[in-house]
Amino acid sequence: MIFNKERPFLLVGAGRMGGAMLAGWIARGVDPASLVVSDPSPAPDMAAFLAENGIRHVTTVPEDLAPALVLVAVKPQLMDKVLPGLKPAVRPDTVILSVAAGTPITTFEAAFGPVPVARAMPNTPAMVSRGITAVYPTDRVTDAQKDTIGTLLQAVGKVVWLDSEDQIDSVTAISGSGPAYVFYLAECLTEAARSLGLPDDVARDLAEATVSGAGELMHQSSDTPAVLRQNVTSPNGTTAAALEVLMADDGLKPLMRKAAEAAHRRAQELAAG
Repeated sequence: MIFNKERPFLLVGAGRMGGAMLAGWIARGVDPASLVVSDPSPAPDMAAFLAENGIRHVTTVPEDLAPALVLVAVKPQLMDKVLPGLKPAVRPDTVILSVAAGTPITTFEAAFGPVPVARAMPNTPAMVSRGITAVYPTDRVTDAQKDTIGTLLQAVGKVVWLDSEDQIDSVTAISGSGPAYVFYLAECLTEAARSLGLPDDVARDLAEATVSGAGELMHQSSDTPAVLRQNVTSPNGTTAAALEVLMADDGLKPLMRKAAEAAHRRAQELAAG
């Protein structure tokens, strides 16, 4: 799929996620002249970014715009207000790509008719180009359009493809909400360090560097997390003593499963309205 002034790539919503993706596309060499950003009130730094890169900015979508692809990156509660304004610009071959949580594909089909739609679930590490995005495309999305979607989303991290829209709720519970679980792990590790008598600043530095460093090691290594864990664990050593607690029958695994199940249920409730 080729974007140009006649058939541009339209980004609707230039908030944190949309802005992160936009920065990734520019870094990957997407022609700014082929981009249009629709946002009624972008943040000052985003407005400056658009101006510096010569990206066309509109507060409402012109009726004569004919985008080849529309990426919808607005909050779900704004859909009823935003989608009607997009309808005049959507052509039968316009691809709708949504990164809005909790908004099913039927919402876009009801607004635009039988157009190709793909629903994606990115996560916040996309803001540092280390995200992962899961995508479910409808049958109307062609292989060439899937390739374009994959290329665009790879600008902010890894991309995986789903077999059904129902799996989006499971993705939300794992990678969508997952960064918060990791951040909370860093909080808990910080508190544990303080309880062992370390100063606040040292406790925080140790916890945050350990979590982020372990994540980067896992990212760069070809070993599985289980192997990496085993590599750190000496028999009868300090790590083994801690893992006896974390890996007990009532330890971290059942707690994490319970947390993910709670997030999954909530995702289903939000999708159902």
